[in-house]
Amino acid sequence: MTGVTAERRAGPPPRLRRPSLLALVIVAVVGGLLVHGWTQGATVRPDSLLTGVFRLGEFVDDAVPPDVSRIGPILAALLVTVEMALLGTIIGIALSLPLAVLAARNTTPHWSLYGVSRAIVTVSRTIPDLIWGLIFVIAVGLGPEAGVLAIAVDVMGFCGRFFAESIEDIDPGRIEGLRAVGATRLGVLVGAVIPACLPSLVTTSMFALESSARSSVVLGLVGAGGIGIELATSMTLLRYDEAATIILSILAVVVAFERISAAIRRRVLGDQR
Repeated sequence: MTGVTAERRAGPPPRLRRPSLLALVIVAVVGGLLVHGWTQGATVRPDSLLTGVFRLGEFVDDAVPPDVSRIGPILAALLVTVEMALLGTIIGIALSLPLAVLAARNTTPHWSLYGVSRAIVTVSRTIPDLIWGLIFVIAVGLGPEAGVLAIAVDVMGFCGRFFAESIEDIDPGRIEGLRAVGATRLGVLVGAVIPACLPSLVTTSMFALESSARSSVVLGLVGAGGIGIELATSMTLLRYDEAATIILSILAVVVAFERISAAIRRRVLGDQR
C-alpha cells in the first residue's frame, strides 16, 4: 500500500490528463505561427514601436485643434453613413428572419432547404463586409447603394445564424402543442416561435446595428459612400486637423448608436422579466 500511495503521489493530479497527439500537434502549429509571426511574418519589432510612438505624437500635435472649416460637407457625409447603417441593418434583419426559419431544424420544411439556407448564412458571415463592399461596388457602382447592400448581406449572415440558433433552443412543447391543435406553419411561427425568441431577436438586432455603424465608416474607404471617403482624403492630403474632426464626428455617432441600442435592449429584457 505504501508503494502504491507513493506512486500516486509522484504522478500527476487526477484532474490533469495526458494531452492527445492531436492536441500536441495543434499546440505546436499555433506556437510555430506565433513565433514566425513575431519574428518574420508580422515582424513586431520594439524599435519600430518606439519610433511609432513619436510619430503618433506628431500626428496628435498636427490634429489638435480640429479643423471645423468643412463641417458642413462632413456632417452631410456622416448623415449618409448613418442612413447606410440603418437601411442596411433593416434590410439584413428582414432577410435573416425567413432565412433563420429555414435554417432551424425544428422549423425548416425540408432538409434540402435547411442545407441551402445554412450555406447562405455561412457564406454571408465568413466573407468580410469590406469584400462585400468591393463586390457590390463592381456590381452597382460607387456610392452608398453598394454600402447598403454590403451591410445588408453581412447583417443577414450574422443575424441569420443567431436567429436560427435561438429558434432551435425553443422548448419543443410550445411548437408541438400548437401543431397538435391543428395550427398552420404560419400560426406556429406567430404563436410560438416569435414570442419565445423575441428578446434574443431584439438583442441580436441591436448588436448588428452597432456593428453596422462601424462597418459603414470603413466601407467608405472602398468607394461605398459615406464619411469614410472624407476621412481617407483628409489622411492622404495630410490634413490631420480635418481628420480629427471627422474622427470625433464618427465617435459621436457610434457612441450614440451604442447608447440607443443598450437602452432598447434593457427595455425589452426588462419587459420580459
